[in-house]
Amino acid sequence: MESLKLFKPQLVSSLRHYNQKKFMADLMAGIIVGIVALPLAIAFGIASGVSPEKGIITAIVGGLIVSLFGGSKVQIGGPTGAFIVIIYDIIQNYGLEGLAIATLMAGIFLILLGILKLGTVIQYIPYPIIVGFTSGIAVTIFTTQIKDLFGLQIDQVPADFIEKWGSYIQHFGTLDLWTALIGILSIVIITITPKFSKKIPGSLIAIILMTVLALVLKQYAGVTTIETIGDRFSISNELPSAVAPALSWDTIQNLIGPATTIAILGAIESLLSATVADGVIGARHNSNTELIAQGIANMASPLFGGIPATGAIARTMTNINNGGKTPVAGVIHAIVLLLIFLFLMPLAKYIPMACLAGVLVVVSYGMSGWRSCLSIMRNPKSDIIVLITTFLLTIIFNLTIAIEVGLLAACLLFMKRMSEITEVKVFEHDINPYEDVMYHDAPEEHLEIPEGIEVYEINGPYFFGAGNKFEEMMSTFGDRSKVRVIRMRKVPFIDSTGIHNLTNLCMMSKKAGIQIVLSGVTQKVHETLTKAHFQEIVPEENICSHIDGAMARAKELLNS
Repeated sequence: MESLKLFKPQLVSSLRHYNQKKFMADLMAGIIVGIVALPLAIAFGIASGVSPEKGIITAIVGGLIVSLFGGSKVQIGGPTGAFIVIIYDIIQNYGLEGLAIATLMAGIFLILLGILKLGTVIQYIPYPIIVGFTSGIAVTIFTTQIKDLFGLQIDQVPADFIEKWGSYIQHFGTLDLWTALIGILSIVIITITPKFSKKIPGSLIAIILMTVLALVLKQYAGVTTIETIGDRFSISNELPSAVAPALSWDTIQNLIGPATTIAILGAIESLLSATVADGVIGARHNSNTELIAQGIANMASPLFGGIPATGAIARTMTNINNGGKTPVAGVIHAIVLLLIFLFLMPLAKYIPMACLAGVLVVVSYGMSGWRSCLSIMRNPKSDIIVLITTFLLTIIFNLTIAIEVGLLAACLLFMKRMSEITEVKVFEHDINPYEDVMYHDAPEEHLEIPEGIEVYEINGPYFFGAGNKFEEMMSTFGDRSKVRVIRMRKVPFIDSTGIHNLTNLCMMSKKAGIQIVLSGVTQKVHETLTKAHFQEIVPEENICSHIDGAMARAKELLNS
């Protein structure tokens, strides 16, 4: 298949001119990115409603496959904060097996997007939608961490956003001061670390220091209220065997919506990450190859108990900033995580839950994009409506509904704007056929419009909106015309709706005894009309290439 021939993993081309210098750069970057990815993988796994090792397994499997088969030199794959909301929702409704099936389906969808060369199309999803649901996800992530951040004593946190905050307010008097101290100190450490160190991630420093502090408080101060990962989960460092989920047609049907959301979200985030990386390193990624790699990663991850994976902007930028040159750095990052998983995973049980909550609070702040929201609020009202609608639907309902409604709203606004762009102009007395010619010696000749001939000009794409404008314009002439000339020199394309409207216009004109002449029809539009058998309604001799010929033909018809 021609589409599969275009599948060119960046690793293959990168290894052609590989050398020791590049390897050393990739080795250092890969080790650092692996260390950076560790606390994030654990935090994202727990926040998504699965055990911490599943987050690390996702980073290992997803990160390895994205680097082996991806279309970017420096992309780092793994679990991200964007998936937390949708994963948690799927687990609540369909369980872990439902999540595995949805992730597997999303992987298939991503591969199809790549094979169909739709990588570039994904990038045209309106910016207000992306900002809206990303900000909504950030607020949702922040909301889910309040209980662990402050150690609130709540048996069952409500799923609803508003009810959740009501429960927090009601139970805020139950907060644990030691837990809150751990959480707040974690946020402070993560925030100030970049001022002192660009290499070592603040999240890792916070986890190490807060874990030690929690152990000291427990052993020497008798503090037993600080909950750790080990208090909530049983930690295992055994590599899971590949197990395919049990598929059924009913389950597949129920999970099409969530799987589509995972695929769209993964495609957007991975291509956005790759595009940002391109701007930094001065390279260009292959978006379709990247989507295929993301699809393979999401088909493989659930087989080993993992969750959805995609390109991670923060880890990709860490890779670049630490000298990563090729996908080998991403492979090394996955190997580093594997070694940590095998030999150090049991130590994760001592990490305080409040510290992980602090990590996610900082992540949610970074995702919030509040500056982007403020800049969009200065844009046209339609952009503001899409932004606010997508944001509110994300936090109040769920991400699937937010993306569906957001895309629908964007499509409707796009159609409205396109219909406003298309103009219908009326010539009442004469026409200058050379009005758009930019040369000084262009003739000033004007073609007079005889009584009985109407001349219209369509400027812009011809689809549903143009037909309505025609009807409005025709009413200004009354019943004096016997021939209608329609200039289409500025029509770049015509769709099936436009053909339908134009056909109806011609049929109504014919019933009224009015002849139609088309002028300046481009080759592309002419071919579309020919395929639609438009010559059965308007004969070929009435379709002219220039207004001179069209007016001559109109006069012939007028005098016949």
